Amino acid sequence: MFGPKAMKGFFGGGHRPGFGHGPRRGRMFERGDLKYVILDMLKDEPAHGYEIIRKLEERSRGFYSPSPGSVYPALQLFEDMGYVTSTQRDGKKVYAITDEGRKYLEENRRSVDAIWGRVGGGWDPQAAAEMHEIRHDLMSLGKLFGQKMHEGNVDHEKMVRVREVISTASRQIEDILRDRDDARTTEA
Repeated sequence: MFGPKAMKGFFGGGHRPGFGHGPRRGRMFERGDLKYVILDMLKDEPAHGYEIIRKLEERSRGFYSPSPGSVYPALQLFEDMGYVTSTQRDGKKVYAITDEGRKYLEENRRSVDAIWGRVGGGWDPQAAAEMHEIRHDLMSLGKLFGQKMHEGNVDHEKMVRVREVISTASRQIEDILRDRDDARTTEA
């Protein structure tokens, strides 16, 4: 009834990076969005697949890291369509956008801008960095919680104490996010 399997996904554990975290719920990119983003990233300078993955992760402030299984097929499709060319550099296939790719990108500029606005719109870089750290802390706590549950080291009394701490922290976080003064501490 309640154990490690029930805890899968608790505190964000069990999710792949970029899914269910960040400014939107669910997938970071909608179906078909990634192709525009990859081409847009290639417009400034050629890159190999892992550079694109790294740049996307940086641009999303660590909330999304596409898999090679989504980037490389898109690059191959672009090459087949004539939107990019590839050359070998240091044993890696480096992709550069073609004039045809630039034309396609400009024809879809509104979509590209909308995607970037949706992905990173309104996120202060410092706040996003803090959010990344909060996510990391919560995932670490979730791992510890799951481990202790699996080991059988969490009894009813500990669960009550954990729930009390989480409830208190939750109220305090709500106050902070709603820009309220913490009336509970000022009244004491």
